[in-house]
Amino acid sequence: MKDLSKYNYPAVSPSILSAPKDDLLNKGVIFAEKNGAHFIHLDVMDGHFVPAVTFDDSFIASISHKHHMVNDVHIMVEDPLTKAASYCKAGADVLTFHFEACKDDDEVIKTISLIKSFGVNAGLSIKPDTKVERVERFLPLLDLFLVMSVEPGAGGQPFNMEALGKISFLKEYKEKERLSYLIEVDGGINGETAPLAIKSGADLLVSGSYLFKDPSLFKERMEGLVK
Repeated sequence: MKDLSKYNYPAVSPSILSAPKDDLLNKGVIFAEKNGAHFIHLDVMDGHFVPAVTFDDSFIASISHKHHMVNDVHIMVEDPLTKAASYCKAGADVLTFHFEACKDDDEVIKTISLIKSFGVNAGLSIKPDTKVERVERFLPLLDLFLVMSVEPGAGGQPFNMEALGKISFLKEYKEKERLSYLIEVDGGINGETAPLAIKSGADLLVSGSYLFKDPSLFKERMEGLVK
C-alpha cells in the first residue's frame, strides 16, 4: 500500500478530465508530473451512475506505471463492489467509490475491505446532496474521504459552498477520533475557492479546468492553490 503520509499537505491532485483528449497520457498525466504534481486524479464515469462516460480500467492499466505520482482513482460507477477489483489490479494507489452507488451500509464496508485486500488505499465519496453524517460510521475504515463540491459527471461547474461545512465536520471528527484519513475536495477549485477549502480542513484539492485551461499557467496556478 502506498504511504500517503509521506507527502506534504495541502496538495493538489490535477484531474485529467480537463486535459486535452487527443493525448491524455502525455498532455495530461506526464505534463502534470513534469510540472510538479505528486498526485494525478483519474475520473472514471460509466454513463449509468453519472450520465458521462470517460475511460475504464484498461486506460488506468495503460498509464499507471508510466509516471511516479499517486494514481488517485475516483470511480463514479454502479455496483462498485463488483468493479473495484479491476481498478485495484489496474494500478490504483487510492480507489474512491461512491456511497450512493451501494445498496446498503454492509456493501460499503465490503467494498472498503475488498479495496484494502489488494493493498490499495480506500476512499469514499458523497454527492453534494448527501449529508456527511450519513457516512460517519465508515470514517475509521478509510484512508481518504472525497467531498464533491459539484454534482459528479462534468467538469467546469461552480463550487458549492455547502461543501465547506462537510470538510469542517470531517476535520473535527478526524481530530476528535485521532484518525488519519485525507480529506479531498473535488469541483470548482480555483484561486478563490482553494483557500476556503484549505481553511476548512481540506488536505487534497482536485482541480481540472482551472489548471489545464492554459497550459502555460499550469505550474503557477497549481502552486498558487496551496500557498
